[in-house]
Amino acid sequence: MSRPVIGLTTRTLPTENPVGRYQFAVPEGYVRAIVAAGGLPLELPLVPGELAEEYLELVDGLLFTGGKDLSPMLYGEEPHQGLGEIDVARDEFEMSLARAALKRDLPLLGICRGIQTLNVAAGGTLYQDLPSQLPQSLKHEQKTDRQYTSHSVQIVPGSHLADMFGLSMKVNSHHHQAVKAVAPGFQVTARASDGVIEAIEMAGQRFMVGVQWHPEALVDDYPAHRRLFTEFVRAASDGAGN
Repeated sequence: MSRPVIGLTTRTLPTENPVGRYQFAVPEGYVRAIVAAGGLPLELPLVPGELAEEYLELVDGLLFTGGKDLSPMLYGEEPHQGLGEIDVARDEFEMSLARAALKRDLPLLGICRGIQTLNVAAGGTLYQDLPSQLPQSLKHEQKTDRQYTSHSVQIVPGSHLADMFGLSMKVNSHHHQAVKAVAPGFQVTARASDGVIEAIEMAGQRFMVGVQWHPEALVDDYPAHRRLFTEFVRAASDGAGN
């Protein structure tokens, strides 16, 4: 039986190659997690937005990976002083890809920037900088290695996450942006102790989950986090070839 194909969004990195401005890359952790869960990862380099939907003919599920901040112009805001570096080309590509995938009920998993991408693509907004906009929040942008957990999240009963992990789990934390207004159709399924949204899901779909932490960095030392990838790949497998 063939493995379901999981498309992974890529980040842009500067290159000295004279035939291009940048190269496309995916951190190894995402690839290893998908392979271990039974999927076949396929890296998706950026193409013009109008071509993004054609990728959906090649994949059984999509993983939106982490990376730079999203432009606040995508959700109608001016840039806050605490906004970090953005990648306009990636933003435009991923907005087109996410919106097309949401319409198809394609299994989706968003990680860190990925949860933010799904939320904005569906009509939600973000905190551009937690330390300045929510000064009483936890320190979410940890400087420790991603292999370490740094705080806990409380999970909503009845959610996909609750079925996988129960009502509480420890996570790592490497972000300074977060979901603010939740997009129509999504619901909050996990929060940190300070109230910051740590996970969203779309009910009634095969698998549409976004998490703010980096489970791909935790699967070796905290095996429970593997289940997120296992369930995602299983959902993609159920619809593979359709």
